[in-house]
Amino acid sequence: MKNVLKIVVVLVLAFIGYVVYILVNPVSPKDTVVYNSDDASFEVVYSRPYKKDRLIFGLEEDGALVPYGKYWRTGANAATTFETSSDVLFNGEKLKAGKYALFTFPYENSWTVTLSSKSDVFFAIKQPDPKFDVLKTSVNVKPMEKTLEQLTVDFLQDSSFVNMRLMWDRTNISIPIE
Repeated sequence: MKNVLKIVVVLVLAFIGYVVYILVNPVSPKDTVVYNSDDASFEVVYSRPYKKDRLIFGLEEDGALVPYGKYWRTGANAATTFETSSDVLFNGEKLKAGKYALFTFPYENSWTVTLSSKSDVFFAIKQPDPKFDVLKTSVNVKPMEKTLEQLTVDFLQDSSFVNMRLMWDRTNISIPIE
């Protein structure tokens, strides 16, 4: 009986050790991107998966990691969040200051980008309830010449607005924020 108890304790400790290791060293590390100006500040918190020789965007039947037309939490591990300190125009659409879950429906030539008021979703495995959607907009895809190994979000200042860019593999979308 003592041997069985020892085995159970060792297995429980091994499992706890594994969980702690995964939390401390995630496969898709968490990142925060911030943009600050006199008028507003923006913050995106997301997890950054790697390409790892996989087909990222494409048809589901071809084995794409992110199939065209399907809900994507726009990152890994947890829901991606977008926060703005002031009211803005997000791709020409009015958006009140606040924190939102950002998710997308990628297509070959354009993406549908949706912001949800329910931003506290951890895993975000299933599509969020549309009743919490505060904004839905479409942006065109800009193919990139070089492959980008890791999902990257950044902000790029333009003359009168800021572009929030989402880039991965050979795909780039740019969302103007005024």
